[in-house]
Order: sequence, then structure tokens, then C-alpha cells
Amino acid sequence: MARLSRLYLLAYNSLQAIGWSVALLRLLPCLAPPVSVRPAYAAAGDLICFLQTCAVLETVHAAVGLVPTSPFLVFLQWGGRTHFILALLRQTPEVQGSPSVLITFMAWSISEVIRYSHYALTTLKVCPAWLTYLRYTAFIPLYSIGVGPGESKLRNSFALQCAYKDTFP
Repeated sequence: MARLSRLYLLAYNSLQAIGWSVALLRLLPCLAPPVSVRPAYAAAGDLICFLQTCAVLETVHAAVGLVPTSPFLVFLQWGGRTHFILALLRQTPEVQGSPSVLITFMAWSISEVIRYSHYALTTLKVCPAWLTYLRYTAFIPLYSIGVGPGESKLRNSFALQCAYKDTFP
């Protein structure tokens, strides 16, 4: 049974790492001159919505004991990000063209490629030290970038859209 669990976790983490890598590759042309952040949501939004929705499995992994972490904490993290992307960003086309979308998606994609690659290689017991180092240090600037100029700016834009939606024709 342990072997089957390890194989499942390897498959899950590998697929997530590949998915987030594809999302990152889709975002990179948005940075090419002339820089245009407008297509960031169109380039990767649906894929990121899908990957983030699938991440609910991490709550299940924790709940059934496949991974040693709190299901409640995993659910809170998953729920916050999923609510942000599915309930706010996906449902509000007016904010999808914001530069903050590219900032958020880039920060998320880079951090998730690192995290899921680390998990997959750790499952195989072949994780290089440099990846472990990145796993536990890169999130510090990436989280700050994703939340600061990324998510919080989008939440403010969303709040303004809601507040003034009925005010202007």
C-alpha cells in the first residue's frame, strides 16, 4: 500500500509541476517586447483555474494521512486562492486585463513549479539540495510579490468594480 501511495503522490505532484510549467511558459510571451500584460489571463487563466481546482486533492491527501500536514490549514490555503481565482478573477472580466494578473500568475507559477517538483523528487528520494533550498526560500519573495502588487491590487480593483458597477452607465 505504501508503494501505491508513493506512486500516486509522484504522479499527482509531477502532473501539477508539468501543468504549472505549461502555465508559466504560456505567460512568458506576455513579457516579450512590446510588453503587453493584457493577454495574461487569456494565455493561462483557464489552465491555472483548472490546476488550482485540482489542488483540492491536497486537502484529501492530508485528511487521509498521505502527507503529514493539517487538512484544515491546507484547506484554508486552497480555499483562499481558489476563491480568489474562481469567484473574483474569473467572474470579473473587467479586472482580467490588469497588470496584477500577470504578476500574480507569474509568482504563483514559479512557486508551484518549484514546490511540486520538490515534492515529486522528494517522493523519489532524489531531490537535489538546490531545489530544497529554493523550495524553502523562493516562496518568501514570490509570496510577497504575489500577494502585494498581485492579489491585493486585484482585490481592490474588484471591490471598485463592484462599488461603481451600478453608478456609471
